[in-house]
Amino acid sequence: MGFRCLLQLVALASASVSVSAFAQDANVQMQGEQIAGPTCAGLPQWFMHSAPRPCTTEEVRTWIKDVRHWRIERKIRVGMDDTEYKRPDLLWTQSSFVQPQMMVHDRFFYDPKTRHYSVDRYLEDANARYGGIDSVLVWPTYPNIGVDDRNQYDLVRDMPGGLEGVKSFVDAFHQKGVRVLFPTMLWDQGTHVEGTADAEALSKELVSVGADGINGDTLQGVPRSFRDASDSLHHPLALEPELGPGSDEMLNYNNMTWGYWKYEFVPSVSRYKWLEPRHLVHISNRWAHNHVDDLQSAFFNGTGFESWENVWGIWNQMTPRDAEALRRISIIEHAYSKLLVSQDWEPHTPTQQYGVFASKWPSDTATLWTIVNRNMYPVGGSELTLPFRENTRYYDLWNGVELTPQKNGEKITLAFSIEANGYGVILATSEHAEDLTSLLKKMQTLSRKPLSSYSDQWTTLPQQMIAIAKTKTVSQKPDRMSHIPATDFLFRVNGIEIEGTNDEGVDVQYAGETSARRYHENQVKIASFWIDTYPVTNAEFKKFVDATKYRPADDHNFLKDWTHNSFPPGWENKPVTWVSIEDARAYASWAGKRLPHEWEWQYAAQGNDGRTYPWGNDWIRDNMPATDNGRTLLPPSDVGAHPQAASPFGVQDLIGNVWQWTDEYVDTHTRAAILRGGSHYQPQGSRWYFPQAYKLSEHGKYLLMAPSLDRSGTIGFRCVLDE
Repeated sequence: MGFRCLLQLVALASASVSVSAFAQDANVQMQGEQIAGPTCAGLPQWFMHSAPRPCTTEEVRTWIKDVRHWRIERKIRVGMDDTEYKRPDLLWTQSSFVQPQMMVHDRFFYDPKTRHYSVDRYLEDANARYGGIDSVLVWPTYPNIGVDDRNQYDLVRDMPGGLEGVKSFVDAFHQKGVRVLFPTMLWDQGTHVEGTADAEALSKELVSVGADGINGDTLQGVPRSFRDASDSLHHPLALEPELGPGSDEMLNYNNMTWGYWKYEFVPSVSRYKWLEPRHLVHISNRWAHNHVDDLQSAFFNGTGFESWENVWGIWNQMTPRDAEALRRISIIEHAYSKLLVSQDWEPHTPTQQYGVFASKWPSDTATLWTIVNRNMYPVGGSELTLPFRENTRYYDLWNGVELTPQKNGEKITLAFSIEANGYGVILATSEHAEDLTSLLKKMQTLSRKPLSSYSDQWTTLPQQMIAIAKTKTVSQKPDRMSHIPATDFLFRVNGIEIEGTNDEGVDVQYAGETSARRYHENQVKIASFWIDTYPVTNAEFKKFVDATKYRPADDHNFLKDWTHNSFPPGWENKPVTWVSIEDARAYASWAGKRLPHEWEWQYAAQGNDGRTYPWGNDWIRDNMPATDNGRTLLPPSDVGAHPQAASPFGVQDLIGNVWQWTDEYVDTHTRAAILRGGSHYQPQGSRWYFPQAYKLSEHGKYLLMAPSLDRSGTIGFRCVLDE
């Protein structure tokens, strides 16, 4: 989630820490999971009298000696053990460079019309835009979790096809060479009690579907219990905490991690990869519209990138330039993944040009340099000065050409160009394998079009509202409906999404707005209409089911709290729940009605005086059903039980009983419904549960995937008729 506050606290706790606390005689400067590079190569400041310059060989040697000393002592202090990095069944983690977090609600992943997972479509899009992925973090939970009492394991089981369906798409990813991870949310302690320890419950569920790993949401290190649990099932799952290990000792069994980094001109070094070069970090910066810093840091450190674009249903697509840079970086990293785990890695190896930084990755037969130009202008000429070696050839892999070194005594100089904020790769080798010829051709073809020719302009994704057809007009008062007169309505509302601040693309896009945004104010002309005085009840919905024999094609969770095609005794006047928006539309069509537009719902609840609640501006707790805070969802209250909470037009049960379906919005990647009114259910213990929207100026955005997952024990509906 958006852990900026938590991350700031972690950073503050780590910033300016005396490294004597970690290594007795080292002078390493670090912040959190980043080791600062040599200060000699930093940007010039007005109060400094020295000119900007690359570090001297001696300065680099001193810095490298210091960080190596720190590493040796730190590994001893924390008892580093590389057993998990030698396991054959976890070796894939060391080259899983590109990993998106994928919302299961992404329309490229699942098609509710055909009721099939579309893994091929999802992968083809990633491949076309940025070269493909190595692993995928499948996300079925937040931000919808907590709308009812389904826990994180229930939400996996409720995906289309249940666990067999989940296994089918995991297999489909595997057939394309993509590993699959799922999250663990140890903060989910307010919903349905699973009855089994989290490590055992998740391991059992993921082993049953053939998954490969666990991402620890909000965790500073996935606990060892998860390693033990999956090992006991003879199906080891890779562990990947979101916030980095809580201690360096946890590197022993957390083979991967995410990286939330801060950026300076001089690239920092990954603390975790420096301690264990086989540990793979995915640098993540979900809200960024420009990923140059992220990608350069990943390339300099020979590590991975979280290509996260669907952020809780908000599409934050990489720019064409960033996407193309990722494609080329990925090609190089995959080709030389074995070099990028070199125990002799030398970050900040000397370079000749100011603002150009290189990491050296040596082996017995070859050496690779991953290079970044931090300058906002292109740099050319002599870049690297190296010792002369017989029978060694040098290749500019980024541009796909062999270099001719200039020899000067026992030294050689390599000259090449790097574009502004660009990348370079040099390979020194005494061999010339066939696969190198293929790589050179590929990179030569790609480099003919420089990164600067790709757009770096970020654009938001437009949304459209699903149209709602008007009903036949009525002239007489319908039963159990309230009349709402025509008006020019000032429609003010905002989304209550936990994350996204006020970024463009958050929430939804109404007609007349140029993009989706959190805060809305629109003048809406509303014709007179009739609205159900109460939400549709179980008794009313049963009449529809009995008359039509309605049974949806995707019927998982349909009327989940009914048995033998009927509601429990005494529930006839409770709002019907466990109905999808499609089920609600089917009922409305049968009844000759329709679902309300959101602004119609709000006007019927608020009138024209802008009141905060249906009854006025003061919060009166007794005007709503009692709050349900337990881990097992209780049924909603009977409709009409709180007549004192009626709106100016006499409409009841508008807030605090059940959420109510209104409009649906779609973009290329996401479907979402607007829920109004909040519900009685409020799971406790975490800020990440789906928030309530009792105020009439607030609405909930509920991501849609498929009816099986969308149906909820707290979501009902009411209908309208046009006059």
